[in-house]
Amino acid sequence: MSKRIIIDMDEVIADPMGEMIEWYKKEYGAEPDKSRMIGSWLTGFPEQHRQLILDRLRSPGFFRHLPVMEDSVDVLRELNKRYEVFIVSAAMEFPNSLKDKYEWLMDHFPFFTWKQIALTGSKDLVFGDYMIDDHLKNLQGFKGKPYLYTSQHNLNVTGYDRINNWKEAAKIFL
Repeated sequence: MSKRIIIDMDEVIADPMGEMIEWYKKEYGAEPDKSRMIGSWLTGFPEQHRQLILDRLRSPGFFRHLPVMEDSVDVLRELNKRYEVFIVSAAMEFPNSLKDKYEWLMDHFPFFTWKQIALTGSKDLVFGDYMIDDHLKNLQGFKGKPYLYTSQHNLNVTGYDRINNWKEAAKIFL
């Protein structure tokens, strides 16, 4: 039986932070402070604009048109041939994202079936041999081998094997 890999969506194969930063630069002509994005990328935006950022995350369509992380499509296509792959995304915090995320995945990763996608409120429900995620909270209770996918908000986290990009993931798993 194949080994199972659980893969997060946001900040791992989709780039909501990059999309939000580009929108913010166009809208306000300013760059968020990446050095303040420890723990959450929301904290890099000025305090008076954080509610706007949250409102945009909650709006219909935001998650539908996110940029794809470089090399993720090619690497996941190959992983899908060798492993039992599940895309697991915590979507319940932003309920409008459910349809958007599913359609985004079907557009960019059409080799996955609907049975390989879990849009959930808690990743404690999933099990596997490996998990790739950018959030410590999702990796802490995982029973398999966790990999922390590097993102601006987790740069100071230690104690986990990291994956910095999908070429590195290919070297580990392929």
